[in-house]
Amino acid sequence: MLTVQEIQSLIEEDISSEKKRLARIGERYYNGEHDILNYRIYYYDADGKLQLDRFKSNIRISHPFFTELVDQQVQYMLSGDGNIIRSDIPELQTELDAYFDDDFYSEVYELLIGAVSKGFEYMCAVTNAEGKTQFECADSMGVVEVRAKDTDDGCEYFIYWYVDRIEKGRKQIKRIQVWDSQQVYFYVQADEGKIFPDDSAERNPCPHTVFTDPRGRKYGKSFGFIPFWRLDNGRKQVSGLKPIKDLIDDYDLMACSLSNNLQDFTDALYVVAGFQGNNLDEMIQNIKAKKHIGVDNGGAIDIKTVDIPYQARQVKLELDEKNIYRFGMGFNSVQLGDGNITNIVIKSRYALLDLKCNKLEIRLKQFFRKLLKVVLQEINAADDSDYQMKDVYFVFDREVMTNAQDNAEIEKTDAEKQQVQINTILSVANVLDNETVIQTICEILDIDYEAIKDKLPKDEEQDTEQAVQELGSIVPDGGGGPDE
Repeated sequence: MLTVQEIQSLIEEDISSEKKRLARIGERYYNGEHDILNYRIYYYDADGKLQLDRFKSNIRISHPFFTELVDQQVQYMLSGDGNIIRSDIPELQTELDAYFDDDFYSEVYELLIGAVSKGFEYMCAVTNAEGKTQFECADSMGVVEVRAKDTDDGCEYFIYWYVDRIEKGRKQIKRIQVWDSQQVYFYVQADEGKIFPDDSAERNPCPHTVFTDPRGRKYGKSFGFIPFWRLDNGRKQVSGLKPIKDLIDDYDLMACSLSNNLQDFTDALYVVAGFQGNNLDEMIQNIKAKKHIGVDNGGAIDIKTVDIPYQARQVKLELDEKNIYRFGMGFNSVQLGDGNITNIVIKSRYALLDLKCNKLEIRLKQFFRKLLKVVLQEINAADDSDYQMKDVYFVFDREVMTNAQDNAEIEKTDAEKQQVQINTILSVANVLDNETVIQTICEILDIDYEAIKDKLPKDEEQDTEQAVQELGSIVPDGGGGPDE
């Protein structure tokens, strides 16, 4: 078992690691906290010393492109009817629905956001009040993998810590859990002080999960392995921010610099000759309040304005935005076209997002297989069944917006095609037997022939048209178009 000193040392080393440093940057940008917020303006004074300019405008605005790209990818991955884990066995599907319900997919939503924004995220297993396993997202910033000594094969311990509450203004109370293959050890830490065993825990250590049966009796359960799983955003566990961070920073800088220029040059410059006043303050007050000043016979006033070269910045902003969506592999909702927005055009704009989601989909399927293994073992043990991994498959039915007019044209074309096929079959019905004709029509209309054959006429001498009339309510009557 790890000592308190080892736990503290491992947490400190993990926090300062390069992997977690990059993950924190991704998390920060997802929360809209960009580097521009720390931007400062300096100048050299008369003595050649660098000074912070406290008077010049320094507008700092974050433009959360990364937030949109992450949410866009996650929402697109989980679009559809929401039921990704499926089985063709009705009894097994009922069992799976009890485990992989709306609560599970809400945790998957958080899992994907963490994996894409930080580069990796974890999910852990716990047992609910009914004694069933359920899965919860675990913040990767608080998870430390402790490898077995002298080997990288598997983890000997998992350390999971989180801030439980803040006392007396700024004093953070951390809860620390140390998981091995059989039980969990609980600790507590105040700020960065010493770590102590958590006296508030009912049992310390205790099995992985403790649940209460209907009679009030408590039971402990250990999984036999450490119930933590990690979803990586690629082999190198790198945030999706990496290829576009510099572009977002450049966009922030260009936009804020333009705002600063507009702020600094809002007022005109007044060039006054022959001023008849006591002092400069009086002249400025007259301009602001009375809108006039007095000059002698040789005096004059000239108003100077400064033209801000915004066109170059505007072009650069547009280029940066285009490249952010291009290299961030996202869908740019403000992208303009020539007005001919067909389904083909819409799908082409989703091409990069589809490529990015396809890569993540492969890893998510592998991840779901790990969770499914635990669930199937529990179902088989409870029901004395023998369900296998091959009995379950995954469906990612990602939805793409479509052109309603295009859809109507496609439906009309399909209906016309069906009508032509049916008319062709009926034209040669006199040389075919009734069963062949009806089966062919059922195939065209996507009707189960076995389900309706008992309702069809059984007298071979009856005309084929009699049998076709049984399908009259389904057969299209001429294309189905509203204009026909």
